Amino acid sequence: MSVLVDGLSWVCLVVGGVFCVIGAVGLLRMPDFYTRMHAASVIETLGAGLILLGLMLQAGATLVSVKLLMIGLLILFVSPTATHALARAGMARGLKPLLADEENTASKS
Repeated sequence: MSVLVDGLSWVCLVVGGVFCVIGAVGLLRMPDFYTRMHAASVIETLGAGLILLGLMLQAGATLVSVKLLMIGLLILFVSPTATHALARAGMARGLKPLLADEENTASKS
């Protein structure tokens, strides 16, 4: 059973790390504020969540797991709220999203 838990833990850690790397590349390569903000929220919720889950599996049923769960719940509730507030602040300041040209979308249909 220990080998199964260790394997599952490492899968969560590696997949979470991959999501963090993909999100970091997205932060660098995305063209505008709103798509970069989406990449950052993916890093925070999915990548960090999987890493925390892997760490909880490694820690077992201890106080450390409870603390990691509290951190995960905090990220789960605060991250979308902060991203939403950031998007609203950008819209209030007049920052428009980068949209496709009507000419390009008409030719693709």
